[in-house]
Amino acid sequence: MEFISLAFVCGLSCGFSPGPLMTVIVSESIKHGKKEGFKVALAPLITDLPIVTICLLILSRISNIDIILGVITLCGGFYLSYLGYENITFKGTELTITDCEPQSLRKGIITNFLSPNPYIFWVTVLGPNLLDAYHANVIYAVLFLIIFYILLMGGKFTIVLISAGSRKFLKSNLFIYVNRIIGCLLLLFAIIFIRNAWTYFF
Repeated sequence: MEFISLAFVCGLSCGFSPGPLMTVIVSESIKHGKKEGFKVALAPLITDLPIVTICLLILSRISNIDIILGVITLCGGFYLSYLGYENITFKGTELTITDCEPQSLRKGIITNFLSPNPYIFWVTVLGPNLLDAYHANVIYAVLFLIIFYILLMGGKFTIVLISAGSRKFLKSNLFIYVNRIIGCLLLLFAIIFIRNAWTYFF
């Protein structure tokens, strides 16, 4: 099923792709150990409920307006293209470490709330497909969420385990190649999204 495949790819992307939350996870893991890294990694489970609720409420009100759904789907395709390009061209990054008291969970929550990525992702990519899965069969919607969050949290927990004690993780070949593979999968779904967008216009 396309729903399940999308949940799989997006879960991997959100779990392993570089970004503000990823930087905080690695930073806290290196400075204060795995325990603090795990606290940051839990942030999406806390912040996503209001973010997802708001996005789904907005989408449910426009679910019968084809041209708007077409625009959202097209934007989702372009956003996935951007993410795919970023992942494929990712060459590692340096991480600046400063000494400070750990406030890991708080940092993770603030970072995720203030980052535009979750909002864009849920409005243009995940939200519309979650609603489609729900309308097809509620079991599909439940599986969509379960698969997405298992891979999301599994990816972030894996990052914590690997990065704890290693300042070079964000520049490692393993991290770079994983992101390139995810980037290719994101580009594949970007093509599917852009193709599907035209069905709303014509």
